[in-house]
Amino acid sequence: MGFCDLEMVWLEFMVSGFLIQLKLGRKEYYLLTCFMITSIEESSNDYINTCVPLYEASVTGNWEAAKLILDKRRELVRFAITENFDTILHVATSADETKLTERFVDNLVNMMDKEDLQLQNKNFNTAFCLAAAAGNIKMVQNMAKKNPSLLTIPGSQGMMPLHMSALYGKYESIKYLYDASDNLTNDGWTPENRCWFLHKCVQGDFFDIAVRIVKHHPELAKNATVLGLLAQKPDAFNGAEKISLRTRIRNSICRITKKDDGDALELLRIIWTDTIIKMPKPEVDEILRGPPGSIRDPDTEIQTSSSILFVAAEMGNTRFVIELLRTYPDLIWKVNGDNHTVFHIVVIHRHQGNLLYEIGAMKDMITPLKDKNGNNMLHLVGKTSVKMRAQTTEASLLMQRELLWFKEIEKMMPPYLRERKNNDGQTPYELFSEQNKDIVSQGLKWMKDSMVVATLIVTVAFAVAFTVPGGYDQEYGIPIYIHGHSFLVFVIADAISLFSSSTSLLVFLSILTSRHGQHDFMYSLPRKLMIGLATLFISVAAMMVTFSASFFVLYHKGLKWIPILITTFSTMPVIIFAVLQFPLLVDMFRSMYDSRYLFKPKKPMLYNTNPRF
Repeated sequence: MGFCDLEMVWLEFMVSGFLIQLKLGRKEYYLLTCFMITSIEESSNDYINTCVPLYEASVTGNWEAAKLILDKRRELVRFAITENFDTILHVATSADETKLTERFVDNLVNMMDKEDLQLQNKNFNTAFCLAAAAGNIKMVQNMAKKNPSLLTIPGSQGMMPLHMSALYGKYESIKYLYDASDNLTNDGWTPENRCWFLHKCVQGDFFDIAVRIVKHHPELAKNATVLGLLAQKPDAFNGAEKISLRTRIRNSICRITKKDDGDALELLRIIWTDTIIKMPKPEVDEILRGPPGSIRDPDTEIQTSSSILFVAAEMGNTRFVIELLRTYPDLIWKVNGDNHTVFHIVVIHRHQGNLLYEIGAMKDMITPLKDKNGNNMLHLVGKTSVKMRAQTTEASLLMQRELLWFKEIEKMMPPYLRERKNNDGQTPYELFSEQNKDIVSQGLKWMKDSMVVATLIVTVAFAVAFTVPGGYDQEYGIPIYIHGHSFLVFVIADAISLFSSSTSLLVFLSILTSRHGQHDFMYSLPRKLMIGLATLFISVAAMMVTFSASFFVLYHKGLKWIPILITTFSTMPVIIFAVLQFPLLVDMFRSMYDSRYLFKPKKPMLYNTNPRF
């Protein structure tokens, strides 16, 4: 039966609803038969009354409903019930794995013959493949226990079930199927699909599995693609200190163990240190250089190499770069098509931990290098970083960071090069001023918004001072609750709110009324901004204390739960303000008084006192 005839038969018999599906061979997958029925009306009713309930029961895991039908027609366990030739087992294994669906699949598998589990749908996927792709690990284990040959039956596009788990990032399924596949040595595995599986493991951050693969199959460690994938994953090497406490707790609760920073580093060392670096130098350079065609720049005839190294530098993958430089020191002199070294790339993208400090006097020969546009390293840092703009939303802090980088690179440059012009006739200072002229106006606009908030608080605090809770004695004109302790707290807190908000308002006003150049964003403006934000926070906190104290004044003789409840809720604005603004204050403080963390690591990274080699 040809393909066209097959489609015609399918369209004809879908009305009747039931199709038997048998695997005939590797290339011939379907033999279709139908129930002999007397009329279209009867077949349609039969499909609605039988197949539709089975489909719904399979999705929801309602075994009792499915069993009522299967007890009458046991042969339906191997019948297709969808246009995609999915059997009941296909539908059930594609559903979310719950206790009901697990129980459904367990009972269904027990009812089926061993060969029935090998039935494939229109996309050539077995139910086992779909379970592996969905990460339904208990279903996978149950089916593999009954029919181990399912592990070696490829599905859609010739992918093994283990491939499908890797493609959809199902770690538990990958771990189980890898162990069951005898380290990728059983039937169906070839060097090509082993390599493809290794790539998917690295892409999905399953580095522990990738390490096992290259250990069992050392020939795969020569794969330049894996090295390129690792170069694009800075978090795999540098992410341990960036993971928050909340993420660590969540990972421990969920038992997420796949993202181990040590596994990524071990994989890199197996591929690079133990394998690639021991190859002949021309082969190593070819691997680092990347795809053909990137050897020379057609305009400048400057040789480009180490594309993998430059990708890692651009991504901020410092640990990756360090591992390469330790065993291949000559890489510090390699340049790309723009005549940029790896250190130029780090400066362009403003990555912390500048390795220039660790190469000694050689930095004096690297920083003066000019690119094809005549820019030296000081010109490059004069250009505003797109990455810095994306990560720093506050304009004042952005300008401060840009100035810090400019000043730091300026100290490394020989004095005679600080005023050197590029091909456009611009000095580094002129380029910096042109690139960052809009940041000044953005920073002042942000301060106008802060001044509006301070003005509102001043108005409220001033008005509250003359509208005390309980009112005034009509005979003597003094407050009625003047002798209460809560009233004293009310008065003092309102005064603090008024004074601090007034101070904040005056600080922001002084910023707006003064002339500020770009270099004022280095220390003067951030210092004023820190004072303004600190006093604004104090005024907000004092205002909430004033608000809470007024309720204690009014309800001190009864209903004490009311002021206690209100006081509890009044802490929310203070906490929110602190959470949102405190990181900005810390960043500004560190930028002003501890800028070394941007450029110099706490301990040597490139060449330490206890080298691995």
